[in-house]
Amino acid sequence: MLIHPWDAATDDEWQAWLRERDFGQLIAAGRGRELPVVVPTHFVFDGARTAWLHLARPNPIWPLLDESPRALLTVTGDYAYVPAAWNAPPDADPGQGVPTSYYATVQLECDTEVIDDTEAKAALLNRQLCHFEPQGRGPVSTAVEHDRGRLAGIRGLQLRITGVRAKFKFGGNKPPAHRRRIAEHLADRRGALDQAARTQLLRRTP
Repeated sequence: MLIHPWDAATDDEWQAWLRERDFGQLIAAGRGRELPVVVPTHFVFDGARTAWLHLARPNPIWPLLDESPRALLTVTGDYAYVPAAWNAPPDADPGQGVPTSYYATVQLECDTEVIDDTEAKAALLNRQLCHFEPQGRGPVSTAVEHDRGRLAGIRGLQLRITGVRAKFKFGGNKPPAHRRRIAEHLADRRGALDQAARTQLLRRTP
């Protein structure tokens, strides 16, 4: 991923952003394979350097992690398409503007540890339930026959983050007035993620 200096995120910035997100894509390449396996998945993040998730036992990613315990967890959000006319300089022909995309993305390089111990899987699920359903389902327990049966059908995964590539692409190479003008366009358009992109754009505009 290309990251220009003006798009690079600080540790505090990407960690704060990722704490509010819990769905991404887990990517494993294995060894000597033509293509990686990409798995859309929920996860929980400790706010610093570890994430956890679980997947069904038949998931095709497991053999690749056996071959190489390295994986990439990538999360993207707050994206918006910026039309050419919006991105044209104020004194230029709008038809000669260059369209672009605004987005935030974090790519986590990880060492993975597969969790097959029943008690450890129950603890992982309870960590996830605490995040996703704090007032919902009760805790998973290996003392409950129904829970033991369900636990047998999954495997847990702990991700230790060893490297991060974080990019917040919101016109950082443009003058503040240009960025504020695009923010006005986003406010008017009101697309699905326009408000989220606008918030990031204004936050990063002096």
